[in-house]
Amino acid sequence: MCELLVSVITPCYNSGSTIKKTLECMENQTYKNIEYIIIDGGSTDETLQIIEEHKSRLPKSLTIVSEKDDGIYDAMNKGLRLAKGKLIGIVNSDDWYEDDTIEQVVKNYGGNQYEVIYGMQRNLFREKEKATFIYHHDFLPEQMITHPTCFVTADTYRDLGVFDTNYRSAADYDLMLRFYESKKVVFTPVMRILSNFRMGGMSGSQTGVRENALIRYKRGFMSKKRYRFVILKSYLYQWVNRKKQGGK
Repeated sequence: MCELLVSVITPCYNSGSTIKKTLECMENQTYKNIEYIIIDGGSTDETLQIIEEHKSRLPKSLTIVSEKDDGIYDAMNKGLRLAKGKLIGIVNSDDWYEDDTIEQVVKNYGGNQYEVIYGMQRNLFREKEKATFIYHHDFLPEQMITHPTCFVTADTYRDLGVFDTNYRSAADYDLMLRFYESKKVVFTPVMRILSNFRMGGMSGSQTGVRENALIRYKRGFMSKKRYRFVILKSYLYQWVNRKKQGGK
């Protein structure tokens, strides 16, 4: 089983309060043939110090890049350009994998040139489990699959594209829809928890809601009337929350 090299990318920036658990999940993987790539955006907190403290316990094939970037999707694309593995996963610096995640992904990989393996995601809010779920890829035009659990073949990224950095929050949804619409990619669901996701980041913001709606509208999966309603509701929700918090 260890013949297959799996690359894992962690984009991070000032992640000192959360990255330890991410690093520990990479140290504890039951599958060992891993290339680990950390793309740091030039952190000014203790992030790099924590990485250095864990360095000896991380996978031996380790690359650390620390330099200014143009956001999380630019960092992910940098990591994709460096990755040498057959399969590539992305675990953000406030999330973490289960100890057997990569082992389960390799076991369930169908051997297709263009393939996305994804599984169940545990969402945590204030360090408490709020939900565990999976959205089937057949419904991608309506709902994003669990991107933090996704492992994608390197050929898929190389031949069908990477993240569009024009998006701040929904480039993962745009990319998965491109894969889905190509009709070349096999999506393989795994009915096990593969990733743990801390709620409250950019992907859960109203920016994400609006960008997801725009993507669906552009592709004809949402009517103009429905799109306008979603955008208006999103701005209203944002305004009400700011008022509650005493903001402007």
